[in-house]
Amino acid sequence: MKELSIKPEWPESWRVSHIYDKLEIWGDKSQLGYSYAYANRLNIIIEKVKHYLPDIHSANILDIAAAQGNFSLKLAELGYNVTWNDIRGELVDYVKLKYEKGNINYKVGNAFELGFENKFDAVIITEIIEHVAHPDNFLKQVAVMVKQGGYIFMTTPLGSYYSNKLPRFSECSDPSIYEKNQFKPNCDGHIFLLYKEEIEKIASSIDLKIKFIDVYNNPLTEGHMKTNRLLQFIPKSLIDFAEKISRKLPEKLRLKLHSNICVVFKK
Repeated sequence: MKELSIKPEWPESWRVSHIYDKLEIWGDKSQLGYSYAYANRLNIIIEKVKHYLPDIHSANILDIAAAQGNFSLKLAELGYNVTWNDIRGELVDYVKLKYEKGNINYKVGNAFELGFENKFDAVIITEIIEHVAHPDNFLKQVAVMVKQGGYIFMTTPLGSYYSNKLPRFSECSDPSIYEKNQFKPNCDGHIFLLYKEEIEKIASSIDLKIKFIDVYNNPLTEGHMKTNRLLQFIPKSLIDFAEKISRKLPEKLRLKLHSNICVVFKK
């Protein structure tokens, strides 16, 4: 994946994408908590895709709401056949500037309305489900695009994280009241942060099997609890060690101390 230098003629959406890319993949150290948390998300998805889809060159993957395409590009470079999707068509050429190798297609629009001819071996939904008013219907629609025996790889902020103040989806009698707030970017657009038991219940209701589910990103990794300024003085190896140890704590404590969850569903 090529590293880009910002150009004065770029549109605003490219400029914003470049800011995030600097934090996420190009080593901007101004917000290390954000950078470390994103790296964990990217690494866990790549690791799980490689584990569950070892036959790399025959696997077709759809990356929904793929934005600046970092997951799509990484997977394409590994040899997967990847379809990048986002409703923002102007980002296609930005992603293409970063492209180096691999098989990647670009499909602009609402993924559920594009009418793909064939189903996919896997669909990736990273940090999306928290932006929709009906996460159960969203996951059900995603499952329709997956082959029988295929996978959905999902990451999302975790509802049981100690600092979460958003409502529980399972306790909301009318999620439609949040429809006007759907699809807003960044944390401002979060509607529900799902709890582990809610994810399990939704999966069961639509006949998806959970093959893997685990939490990641503790407060130190994220730079929360006023530790962000300390991160520049703490060796990355120590942060990674603390993250590894925190993931081995008893489940009740893990679910409180980690801000994100990764789930692999099998259809």
